[in-house]
Amino acid sequence: MSRVSRVSRVTDSASQPGPPDLPRWVVWQRRPFPDANLLLLPGPAPALVDSGFVAHADQTLAWTRAHAPDLRLVVNTHWHSDHVGANGVLQRAGAGVAAATPEADAVNRRDPGCCVAEYLDQPVAPYTVDVPLQDGQVLRLGEADWQVIATPGHTAGHVCLWQPDERLLAVGDALSDYDVGWVNLALDGPEAAATALASQQRLADLGARMVLPAHGPVPVDAAAALTSAVNRTQKLVDDLDYAVWHGARRIFAFALMIRGGLPEPEVGPYLVARAWLADAARLLGRAPDDVAEELIAAMLAGGAIVRREGRLHAAADHTPVSPEAMPREFPRAWRRLTDS
Repeated sequence: MSRVSRVSRVTDSASQPGPPDLPRWVVWQRRPFPDANLLLLPGPAPALVDSGFVAHADQTLAWTRAHAPDLRLVVNTHWHSDHVGANGVLQRAGAGVAAATPEADAVNRRDPGCCVAEYLDQPVAPYTVDVPLQDGQVLRLGEADWQVIATPGHTAGHVCLWQPDERLLAVGDALSDYDVGWVNLALDGPEAAATALASQQRLADLGARMVLPAHGPVPVDAAAALTSAVNRTQKLVDDLDYAVWHGARRIFAFALMIRGGLPEPEVGPYLVARAWLADAARLLGRAPDDVAEELIAAMLAGGAIVRREGRLHAAADHTPVSPEAMPREFPRAWRRLTDS
């Protein structure tokens, strides 16, 4: 395989020039929601960081095979649906899966709550974790050694990957050029925001030359992006109500993306039936109906969602999802599905 820096895209709408100083042994693919960007490291130990959304697993497999036919390992920064969707397909093709120990253990036990899939109403296909990861562990990925950096906050098992020679930092959902990962105060406790802040500070202290996020473009100024992430996360710590709304907006937008929008009369009942919205209402001291109504109104007013032909849609650029490509079973059924 030619050792040149390569950038590929899923759709023309996502096309843009790749980072000019990306190392020759990195293949980067920026993808719109509901997928995560792909970081492929071909070489003697070919590896992929995160695998996108389940509805686009076949595309992920085809793209990966084109660049690294003998993929050995998929490393998940965390277990949300937009990061683990092609794990099962890639495992069946011969790759192992690596993830942080807390999440790895839950996945392998087939815990009903794993991947927070049912809670968030985000489908995930079954997979197992072959390589549990610990903070500080060094992995040979592609042609280089990468260090696992535990960065809990967005999830309790979130990890980043640090390549010290090139000072590359793969940050998963810890931060992007425009945001930071939302925190789940209901499931992970009120200290989750402070935990995320400590993780952001740890990342900022590394002195990265380049930040490779799971969503959006590669930031032009890594130091500025990391400083901004610390400041944004501080806001979550200082205002826990804001942190609740921050998460609710992102979960709701993702729900609209993977469903091709929802008929406007169905949106309120859909939200009120969700466990995550019930938890948000409890944390805010509000009735679920009121929170759903305010969430819809605020996101319409801010342009994050739009009305179109009687449906509400997410406004952000995203790749369409075929309903037939979405699993109908949540992780509580994984043991039955994999044993059959």
